[in-house]
Amino acid sequence: MSRTSRDAAPAAKPGPSAAPAAADGPQIQLIPASVEGALDAAEEAVDLLLDSGRAPGDVLVITTGEQHPWATHELSFGEASYWAQHDAGDDVFYTDAQVADRAKARPVVVVAVNGGPESVTATALKAAHSRAGALLIVCGDPQRINSVLGAGV
Repeated sequence: MSRTSRDAAPAAKPGPSAAPAAADGPQIQLIPASVEGALDAAEEAVDLLLDSGRAPGDVLVITTGEQHPWATHELSFGEASYWAQHDAGDDVFYTDAQVADRAKARPVVVVAVNGGPESVTATALKAAHSRAGALLIVCGDPQRINSVLGAGV
């Protein structure tokens, strides 16, 4: 089965590695970034996805450390409003790894490995892998990510 161009994202930075898609899972793309740069790398990936024609509602972003500023802002209006935006599914949705299991599947999931304990990263990557329909993009330290990915994602 060949993938359409809609199922692929252009590389956000030179040299990312991509694993071939398994028959029952998403394509995995790794974008190397420091803990401090993982959120910026995730933002660049989202911008490229949107610029290449992905619908905003196709994208879920999960952070393992500090929350994305959008999530922090939206949560200031209350959890009900925040999750209502998720359920509407018409925009990019940003969530924290600790509540990512509540998020529904989307065609593309972007994970910013921007801190947090390794157990949170492992949980986030497993949740992201199970929720990504076509593409899972992981932004962070390749050694840390590969050690977690090698542990059963």
